[in-house]
Amino acid sequence: MWPRLRQAAVIAVLLLASILLSQDTATSSGGPVAAPTPQAHHHAGAATDKTVRAAQPQPFAFADVQQLAQQRAAHDYRPMPDALPAALANLSYDQYRDIRFRPESALWRGQSLFEVQFFHRGYHVRQRVNIFEVTGAGASPVAYNPQFFTFGPLLRVPKTAANLGFAGFRVHYPLHSPAYKDELIVFLGASYFRVLGRNQHYGASARALAIDTAAPGGEEFPAFTDFWLVRPQPADRVLTIYALLDGKSVAGAYQFQIRPGATTQVEVHCGLYPRRAIGKLGVAPLTSMFLYGEEGAARRFDDYRPQVHDSDGLMTETGHGEWIWRPLANPRELRVNRFMDENPRGFGLIQRERDFNHYQDVESQYQSRPSYWVQPLGNWGKGGVELVEIPSDEEIHDNMVAYWVPAQAPAAGKPLSFSYLLSAYTQSPHWPPGGRVVATRSGKPAMGDNKGHFPAGARRMLVDFAGGDLDGLDGAQPVKADVGAENGQIEAVTVQRLASGVWRVTFVVTPKLRQPVDLRCYLTLYGEGLTETWVYQWTP
Repeated sequence: MWPRLRQAAVIAVLLLASILLSQDTATSSGGPVAAPTPQAHHHAGAATDKTVRAAQPQPFAFADVQQLAQQRAAHDYRPMPDALPAALANLSYDQYRDIRFRPESALWRGQSLFEVQFFHRGYHVRQRVNIFEVTGAGASPVAYNPQFFTFGPLLRVPKTAANLGFAGFRVHYPLHSPAYKDELIVFLGASYFRVLGRNQHYGASARALAIDTAAPGGEEFPAFTDFWLVRPQPADRVLTIYALLDGKSVAGAYQFQIRPGATTQVEVHCGLYPRRAIGKLGVAPLTSMFLYGEEGAARRFDDYRPQVHDSDGLMTETGHGEWIWRPLANPRELRVNRFMDENPRGFGLIQRERDFNHYQDVESQYQSRPSYWVQPLGNWGKGGVELVEIPSDEEIHDNMVAYWVPAQAPAAGKPLSFSYLLSAYTQSPHWPPGGRVVATRSGKPAMGDNKGHFPAGARRMLVDFAGGDLDGLDGAQPVKADVGAENGQIEAVTVQRLASGVWRVTFVVTPKLRQPVDLRCYLTLYGEGLTETWVYQWTP
């Protein structure tokens, strides 16, 4: 399947990153040293580099990164060097994992609530990123030093160049206790980053940009090439990071403002400068894993665990205020759906199931994986939230992708910008504020003694709702289900309140043609909507 082949290299780095995030494998700071400016690594000798070098004693700000991105976009794309000394390029997986960061070398160690550690290059983690520290005096490079690492019994200290650089970094913050600084956010591989709130474990990933995802010609993966870490004051609870993005089709400037908490929020501002027309631009992309859920797919995988997923649904709030829940599925063929909208209020890949008993996985702790919610800041115009579901037979693959696609494709040389708030949370009464879907099931149309006489190919759907005003309603209340289908006929609709307090809708759908059936359902009381809208695609 094409998406797997195209994403193989990135998935390899992300898989390794997931393992590294659970151990102390990163690097740390260096003081201000003389070093080439970020542009010089791509366009050596360019006049713009001299301008940036001369300006470095002045305060460094997001406008400087935007200027650099514009300058990059004016030239042909040149990828960052990924050549490594043989001693690092030929490492085995276990040898690379044996490279450990020394916590005492962290940037801002003992100087602020935030600390920064850096990942070593080697094995498949080859691409270098340039990292700078920003103070009132300007931006200074963070120099590589092998003494920031221990290399373990499997690996001698390699002979490395002084300018080897780093593969990425992670930020630590005392989320749970003042005595220990937990991992808060990590940037490693292409434009991927992961963020955590309190009592969460790494699961889904965010990305700066997606280009031509699931397109026949293959996906492009622009990458962060340069980062600027703004030194916080001792009591600061917000950390600012600037980043420069580069790829064949576009250069971009990003600003991240990170606010840790039970729900950690990252305010993102980006300016994009296309080198050429882009067929499909994915804004604020999110990536996750869904192997199987509650529909009995465990039998397909012969797995003892009831469910295996980092996220179980796509949730959106449309521009006119409708909340939509789309359960995720691991399809047998690549599936791409776009939910058209104008000025969306939010979308995200959500882990709604929080009960350990529904996973039974002590090691993976899927019930603690964060939900990621994207809230646009300002109007994004017309477009749609696109969901890509890629077939997968292993939980190591991130096979779910969601992002916003503007209706008008970006043109070469025409800048554009987006701002949004990314929230990493576990539970929230605000997303959505009313009743929500808590389970989706399906099976043969016959149920108990009610065999019925349904057409061939029919299927019974069961959708459970709870929360909001539903929880205070007696079962005698005339709650109704508004059910619709595209390419399907609906019959035998029932609504009942279960002993658990959950409201269950059941109905039978018969496809009109041998093609996917798009279903919708929500609950009302006296014509007033009580719940989000459940949407589902069933392939007969």
